[in-house]
Amino acid sequence: MTTLTLAKALNEGLRRSMEADSKVLVMGEDVGKLGGVFRVTDGLQKDFGEDRVIDTPLAESGIIGTAIGLALRGYRPVCEIQFDGFVFPAADQIITQLAKMPLRSLGHVKLPVVIRIPCGGGIGAVEHHSESPEAYFTHTAGLRVVACSNPADAYSMIQDAVRIDDPIIFFEPKRRYWDKAEVDLSAPGLPLDRARVVRQGDDVTLLAYGPMVKTCLEAAAAEEGRSIEVIDVRSLNPLDSGVLAESVRRTGRCVVVHEAPVFNGYGAELAARLTEMCFYHLEAPILRVGGFSTPYPPSRLEDHYLPDLDRVLDAVDRVFAY
Repeated sequence: MTTLTLAKALNEGLRRSMEADSKVLVMGEDVGKLGGVFRVTDGLQKDFGEDRVIDTPLAESGIIGTAIGLALRGYRPVCEIQFDGFVFPAADQIITQLAKMPLRSLGHVKLPVVIRIPCGGGIGAVEHHSESPEAYFTHTAGLRVVACSNPADAYSMIQDAVRIDDPIIFFEPKRRYWDKAEVDLSAPGLPLDRARVVRQGDDVTLLAYGPMVKTCLEAAAAEEGRSIEVIDVRSLNPLDSGVLAESVRRTGRCVVVHEAPVFNGYGAELAARLTEMCFYHLEAPILRVGGFSTPYPPSRLEDHYLPDLDRVLDAVDRVFAY
């Protein structure tokens, strides 16, 4: 076992992928000499050279467009979008090309492109640096969308993502980059498309992914008198509905937590899907906790915007009030 931060675990996972396959490339703004703004790619250009760890211009559409061309020629590019709010200039390439080309070719064309996106707030950054755009991409058919929440998952999930032939949006919780945990570098991780029960309980199910998993675990530990189950969704699309539904049928209550605004957020799909699957087992409506329907606020206000332990526990109290 090795103690790693989440950022270092991603670095080790990328290193393993590049050692295993010479067709794996890393590309993005400042990923080479600087090692990325969060140092996730630190040392990779030194060890693998400028032909495999490529510093690109500040042009997200160009990064993804180039990655598509490389993938068509047999490479496996891993693209870093420097901050979540910077992904939108590449929306055309991602939504109208990357997501659609494999089906358009009836599966003959493979596009094994991984797009790494540091997501969420909590680091005191300015606007466009603290967003949670997952719903845009889970709505886009043809993309896999995953989110890691801890160092061990980060290490295994990035390697799985690189190996898979599908285009993948890979969300990384930027305020968790410096969280440390024990990582078994030799053990296989949970399959990329599976959810994980990270805390078992009997009375209510908390569903979360990315940065909110830790918040939900803290809420579960602080709650007295109620047994709270916490599930890390991990794979947002495709969704591991079976694990989620089994838990909700057993507890009868569910709260969904994410940083993105609640209105039309990804939690709405989770709530709708589980209501359809678990209707006769529910003791209360499925509640959602998330950000407010406003652009991300200035950094001095983000503590009021981001869901915290108190807001999660308030939702737990409300779901028991029915």
